[in-house]
Amino acid sequence: MAVKPPRWYFSLRSPYSWLAYRELTENAPDVADAIEWRPYWEPDEVSEGLLADAGIHLPYVAMSKEKHFYILQDVKRAAIERGLRMVWPIDTAPNWDISHLAYLVAEDAGRGRDFIDAVYRARWENGVDISERATMAAIGHELGLDPDALAGAADDPRIRRRGIEALRAVDRDGVFGVPFFIHRHDKFWGLDRLSGFVASVRAKTRTVVIERPENDRGIEPALLVPAGDAGHAGGCG
Repeated sequence: MAVKPPRWYFSLRSPYSWLAYRELTENAPDVADAIEWRPYWEPDEVSEGLLADAGIHLPYVAMSKEKHFYILQDVKRAAIERGLRMVWPIDTAPNWDISHLAYLVAEDAGRGRDFIDAVYRARWENGVDISERATMAAIGHELGLDPDALAGAADDPRIRRRGIEALRAVDRDGVFGVPFFIHRHDKFWGLDRLSGFVASVRAKTRTVVIERPENDRGIEPALLVPAGDAGHAGGCG
């Protein structure tokens, strides 16, 4: 079985994904460029029906009031520690398919990461409702993309099918929260596990140079291997 690439699952609605995005792109751009970026969101009724038809059940649990209040405090703390200015958006009628399916349109145009950056700025720095189609259209204008295609992504049956395939990957990888990072067999959940994921990806991509020892007496090069477990070619993330 081919080895799956390292990857991270992000959500445009998640403040912890926003913070992970900032740290990943600013402090580990080499890793950001080497991994797959995959969206994860809570589906609307249309997508829920399509997922049920496909036999896919996402492990999503509604948040309690107590947890919500804790996250308000925790995210504010984390933003201050990082010197970030943020506002907490008010979602009057959240529909996460609108923004995440628009991401797939931007990704097709080769602007996926630019779109993520623009949406995170809109949501967490300017308090804009990303469930509004007008917001997606405005981001389209900002990025030079078709604003109607972004705003209407949730109405496009082809993009809906792409969205179901994206959520199928969430199911297959056993993702239960965001941000979620996977490298080979190792899974890392949460902002505070990002450093471990970065170290794991960098360790696996580092070139190992084997030098012949001074007292070498014709030892076969194949027998000169680094000590410890160097991993294996099989398995999946």
